[in-house]
Amino acid sequence: MVSISIENFRSFEKEQTLSLVASRRYSGAHDGHALAIPNSEERVLKTAVMYGANGAGKSNIFKALKYLRSIAIEVRKKNSGTGREPFRFGDNSNKFSTFSVQFIANENLYEFGVKVDDVRVAQEWLMKIDGSKEKNIYERITDDNGRVVIESDFFKKDGGKVAALATVGGPQNQSFLATIIATLEEEDIGAEILSIIDWFSATLKLIEPNQSIAPLGHLLSTDDKFLKFAGDFLKSSSTGVDYLDVKKQEITEDELLAALPERLAKKLFEDMSSTDNNTAIVHMGDGNELLVERTDENHYYRVTIQGAHRCSTGSSVSLDLSEESDGTRRLLNLIPALNHPNDGAVYFIDEIDRSMHPMLIWKFLEFFLTSCKADRHQIVVTTHESNLLDLELLRRDEIWFVEKDQDAATNLYPLTDFKVRKDLEIRKHYLEGRFGAVPFLGSLNQLLEERTLSA
Repeated sequence: MVSISIENFRSFEKEQTLSLVASRRYSGAHDGHALAIPNSEERVLKTAVMYGANGAGKSNIFKALKYLRSIAIEVRKKNSGTGREPFRFGDNSNKFSTFSVQFIANENLYEFGVKVDDVRVAQEWLMKIDGSKEKNIYERITDDNGRVVIESDFFKKDGGKVAALATVGGPQNQSFLATIIATLEEEDIGAEILSIIDWFSATLKLIEPNQSIAPLGHLLSTDDKFLKFAGDFLKSSSTGVDYLDVKKQEITEDELLAALPERLAKKLFEDMSSTDNNTAIVHMGDGNELLVERTDENHYYRVTIQGAHRCSTGSSVSLDLSEESDGTRRLLNLIPALNHPNDGAVYFIDEIDRSMHPMLIWKFLEFFLTSCKADRHQIVVTTHESNLLDLELLRRDEIWFVEKDQDAATNLYPLTDFKVRKDLEIRKHYLEGRFGAVPFLGSLNQLLEERTLSA
């Protein structure tokens, strides 16, 4: 991801942009943290770390990208609206909400964007950026009557079923990209559009505080190298886990249905019947997974992750994942980001510090930045963990702040907006409020004084 821009969404009123374009002023600092943008003299950073007080809007950046992905590729029910959430602390309900993201797919730079109101995608665009040149792949307009018009010389030149679909347009509350997905087979879409769809559906990985990056049980049970790496990482992180073990037990269909709420069971079988996937996975609240594998007939499994702990006697005791600490489970859920094939995945992790020790978060990011210098992997995180404010770990342009103004609107700005010396202790000055994006606790001190006097 190169940038995301947000306007009139949740706590964002005016347009705000998170840019991962590397500043040329710091070209010598942590040079391995930036990679070339195709057909450009600019470079893109491998990480961004965002700070802000509670309620400042850090997680709303995450939610904006999640919403944009849903608009881009998810099919919407007719007359269901767009599901947008405009800025509510002002007269913005009749204004468009605008989102755009620049990203790299198949070694090309693209921009996808939309303008939406409550009922329609009013504008939509997909551009290919080559240096200073921008080439429109398509532009879409929805008029006040709900009529969708697609303009695209790219599709006209290519011909085929996408060009025919462009003359139809599609539902007013659904992106044209989602209409392509819902209407056409892969072989009729074309490689370039498929690479863009794949970026949203597979490359972009949005990780919520209590969410795993991948189906861990299935991944650990099918990849011996990852199983060893994950166990070694947990052991080296002083979690008490010596190694990991995965048990895959076949169960009957009745046992599967007994373990699932009716709604989840129905969705599981619907997903299996509506796709070409040969596996379906359900995450259970206890850290285990239920797995369906389809061959000539369906097979059902319970996949259990266990951590082996070495005793003083030399023997091992195995604990189910549900018995491990919150921090150990959180770390294990994030480890797939460190075991990356060179697929250019973008990990946006909301509240990376949830349940994790400050030193471990620091080492996690250091491991990522050191181990994947040559590929396009990125990690973007929101956090309160001030120990990451360390210029030995991060470049200045990788550090961002989020703060609300007097109108309750979120503003987003980088450390590079401030003139700071190379030897400045960033963490100390952040906590002292020099860069903003910290809670103002004067009222709390006054409340404490009043409470003390009245006691």
